[in-house]
Formats: sequence, C-alpha cells, structure tokens
Amino acid sequence: MAHVSDLIAEDIELYLKTHENKSMLRFITCGSVDDGKSTLIGRMLYESKMLFEDQLAQLEVDSKKVGTQAGELDFALLVDGLAAEREQGITIDVAYRFFSTDKRKFIVADTPGHEQYTRNMVTGASTADVAVILIDARKGVLTQTRRHSYLVSLIGIQHVVLAINKLDMVGYSEEIFHRINSEYREFAKELGLNNIVTIPMSALKGDNITALSENTPWYHGETLMGFLENVQVDDTNVESGVFRMPVQWVNRPNLDFRGYSGMVARGSVKPGDLIRVLPSGRESRVTRIVTSDGDLTQAISGQSITLTLADEIDISRGDILAATDSLPGVADQFEATIVWMVDEPMLPGRPYLMKIGTKTVTANVSVLKYKVNVNTLEHIAVTKLELNEIGICNLSTDQLIAFDPYKEDHDIGGFILIDRLTNNTVGAGMLHFALRRSQNIHWQAININKQAHAATKRQKPFILWFTGLSGSGKSTIANLVEKKLYSLGKHTYLLDGDNVRHGLNKDLGFTDADRVENIRRIAEVAKLMVDAGQIVLVSFISPFHSERRMARELVEQGEFFEVFIDTPIHVAEERDPKGLYKKMRRGELKNFTGIDSPYEAPENPEIHINTTKLTPEQAVEHIVNYLMHIGALS
Repeated sequence: MAHVSDLIAEDIELYLKTHENKSMLRFITCGSVDDGKSTLIGRMLYESKMLFEDQLAQLEVDSKKVGTQAGELDFALLVDGLAAEREQGITIDVAYRFFSTDKRKFIVADTPGHEQYTRNMVTGASTADVAVILIDARKGVLTQTRRHSYLVSLIGIQHVVLAINKLDMVGYSEEIFHRINSEYREFAKELGLNNIVTIPMSALKGDNITALSENTPWYHGETLMGFLENVQVDDTNVESGVFRMPVQWVNRPNLDFRGYSGMVARGSVKPGDLIRVLPSGRESRVTRIVTSDGDLTQAISGQSITLTLADEIDISRGDILAATDSLPGVADQFEATIVWMVDEPMLPGRPYLMKIGTKTVTANVSVLKYKVNVNTLEHIAVTKLELNEIGICNLSTDQLIAFDPYKEDHDIGGFILIDRLTNNTVGAGMLHFALRRSQNIHWQAININKQAHAATKRQKPFILWFTGLSGSGKSTIANLVEKKLYSLGKHTYLLDGDNVRHGLNKDLGFTDADRVENIRRIAEVAKLMVDAGQIVLVSFISPFHSERRMARELVEQGEFFEVFIDTPIHVAEERDPKGLYKKMRRGELKNFTGIDSPYEAPENPEIHINTTKLTPEQAVEHIVNYLMHIGALS
C-alpha cells in the first residue's frame, strides 16, 4: 500500500497517469471525545507513508512536549492543529487530510465530538461517502455515538464502519467486541443504517488498520484500510441516473453562440436528447456538448460542460435542465430539515437567502414543527432553533424552484441559508418533499389592478414605515402625518402596532419569534393596501433590520419610505406615556425592546426624525415636505 511507488523513480509520467485515474473516496471519522479519531487518522497518514522526514521529526518533538503517549508518537498531533485542540486534547475544527494508496485516493475529515461543534461535524460529513464511527471499547455505545449516527443518517451517508477502538486496553476481548457490536446495530436499525462493517482495532498500536492483528485471532474480516480501498460507493447516478444539470451561467461570447454551462449533477446527456427546463417547463433538444477540449458525444455526472439547444428559449442561472422521462419536482413550499449553525437563533417568518444548486432565492420558515433531540431522537416543540439544533420545518420560497428530495439527490435537494445582511451561512438543510397545497394554489389574475385603484384615488400608493423605540413618539407623529395627508385629500390608513395586536396579531407575544411574525403579517397587510391604491402609514417598533428589509422588498421600488423616529432610550423612558418602562423596571415585563430585547436602528432611512430637536408638528412638516420633494404626493 505504500504511497511511495517505485514508478516515481522509474517513470514519473506513468505514475502521475496512474495516480490521476485512481478513484477518490471521501470519509469522515466521528465519535465521542477521546475515542481516538485524530490518532486513527494520524496512524493512517503514518502507515501510508504520507509524512516527510521533517514532519516526523517535528511529531517526535511535539509528542515529547505536549503529547499524551508517554514519549511515544502521539499521532493525534498530526491532525489537531489548533492550540486549543492540543491544550484540551480534543478536536474542535474540521481537519481535512489527503492521502493515497496504490488502489485509491482519500480525503478524510476529522470531525469534533463535542455537541457544541455539531455544525462542524455536519460540514465535514456533507461530502462524505463513508463514516468511520469510533467507539471506545472501555465505554461502549455512548450518547455521542448515537448523536453522530443520527447525523450520519441525516446527511445520507450509506456506508458505516463501526471502529471499536482501544481494544488493547480491554485485553483484546472478543466478548466486549461482540457486545458493543450487537448493541450498536440494534440502535442503528432505528436510523435505517444498514451497511455497517464492524472492525476491532487499536489506532494507537496499529491493530487491524493496515494488516490483521495477531492480537485479535478471532477476527477474520477486513482491515480498515482494506475496507476503505475496496468499498463500492453509490455511483449509480454517474451514468445510469436521470439527467440533471443546474445552469451555472448563460455562455454567450458572441451573437452567434448561446450555450448553457454547468456541471452534470446526475446521469448523462447526448446530442439529440430531449430536455426540459425547470421551473419554466419548456422543452428543447441538445445540439452540441461543448467543452474547452472540443465537443463530446456524451457527458456524464461530474463533467463541466456547455450545452447548446435547438430552440432559443428563456433559460437563466439556477434553472435545472432535466431528462423529460423523469422530472424533478417544482414547488415553493416544502418540508425540510434544517441544521442551525450560528449563535443568533433561527426565527420562523424571518427571511433568509436560500442557495440550492446554482439558484438563490428568498426563503423563510413558515412553520417550525419541532426540533430533534439528537441524543435521544425525541421530538420537542420549539419556537426557534438555537446554534447546533436540528429542526423539522415548513419552508416557503418567494419563487418556484426545481428540486429532488435530498435522499435522492444531495446536489439539488440540499441547500444552505444565508443571512441577508452579513452574507454569512447560518444554516444547512435538506428538502424532504413539496407540500401538496403549493401545487393546488395558483395566482388568480384580476382586472382591477394597483394602477387602476391608484388612478381612481388620484394618488401614488406607498408605505410610510415608522420605526423607533417604545415611547419615541411614532404613533403621535404618524397620527399627525395622516391628518395632514387626509387634509390634502389623500386616501390613507394608519396601521398602529397596539391596534393591530387587538385583532389580527392578538395571538402573538413579545418574543423575538413573535416580533418577527408580527412584522411579517403587517407587512403583508400593508402590501395589500398599496395594491388597493392606499397610502399606508405603519407605526410599529419593528426592531430588526431583516423584517424591515423584508417589508421593503414586498413592494416596488419607490413605494416604501422608512421613517426613523430617533429618540434616546433615556428620553423615551422619561416620557413613558403608557407606563411600560416602569412595569419593566418592576420586573413585570420581559423582552422589552431596547432593554433586554435588541433594537437595530436603521442605518440609512429615507427620513430621520430626531425628536430631541424637533417637535411632533415640525416632524410632520419635515416628512410631508420630503414626500412632496420626491414627488410622492404629486
């Protein structure tokens, strides 16, 4: 299995060619803290002779300095690169390592065992074909074992190696090996994990890693390396699967050429094949498969190509080109699993960017059904997802997307969620299926549209969105502005936060999740009123950037004006017209905006009213003058 082949000296070209054609296997190691994951990977790197002499020398120095093996080589130090990992003797970050044997190339991800690093494990597992789950023979199946097995099943990894490690510390006991193996397989049935190979080993001593050990004469199965070299991963999608290709970009270098570029995600395609473009549903035939090395007669999964079609049809980035005999689904409502990956919780109703394949859309969780206790598999009702939590939810997108369920296709069934302000990835998910109602609900065309309503009222409809702390003066100023507009003959309606909570939103509280839903509903109502030709004044604290941005994006450009009623918290508390601050100080109110619940001030509002400098009447004059200046009241 030596990586250092004689061919390197004899015929480097042949060696490189042979190396290039080896298959690649991606696998992860996971298990409880101190199960020996990093040691196992270090051992495999050592046995495959992937270490240079200076690395070995440094390993010897580090082993004496910070190692845990009493002066012997501590292979875990080859993988645990962070200082915190070495100091605590645990894995925190996902470490990827490459190595090869005569038969195969490997990329292994060493994933952390701690529950607070669940997101790291999911990241490492997302591209793996095989999971090596380690169990300390002294401890047996633990909570972490169950959690990692659940995550492996969630990600859809089909092959599991149950590595019962540290067998040297229990006298290479066959009885312990079989007991742990039986217990784990009983649990794995509940998760649907069927392809399990159990191997007794000692990563530290090298037992059954690359050669069968004399210490376990009762074991006659494969070594770990032997299994990894020979396991057949599911590659049925490479050629036999149905064709899928997300369009990455429209390739049009000149007026005489139009092609659609992307990587074939599943199946194969040939010139002459009939394909359908989704979600539009239009069909055409492939005329050419273009690559930088010339045209192909066939392209298969994993190849990056450009297709030209017989017909000029509208295709954009993010569309799916699919074989017509087995089409992906098209929907905008789904059930999905979401793994939350940031400190700020996931709140139902809050809009996020969803990237699926090459398409990016706006999405929000419409219903959070429950979260999964990954230790017990218990379903728990919640209103939000915290860091590292996994939830089952209904997901809504702002446009139709083509998809396959994640269990059938990871490429166009898996997605990530992105924060719209920071562009950070905040979650990862898997689509289960389309919700049936999305296929039965269609937009009903109407004849009397927004323009007709506005023309009747002889005005331009828009939203004037007042935001500020409780006691800032929003309602007072909004009320005066409406009176002024009414006197000018405008058709208006004021949606006040307190009033709406007496009816439409009376079922909502004041948690962050309820505040998000509060604004989502009122934003939708305001949009409907704009469609009816009204000038809508919305007076809500609306504390979060995301929801105000969501409200803005519901209407057309030039139909939303944000008015920041800027009042310092101490001034608002001095005014305290409703006595709410006093109640909060007495401990009778929780989640009070500006005190124990955040208020995210607008960064660039259209109108900024400093109430310490302007009276309400002056504020009204300022707002109305602004609207006249930009032509909104013409």
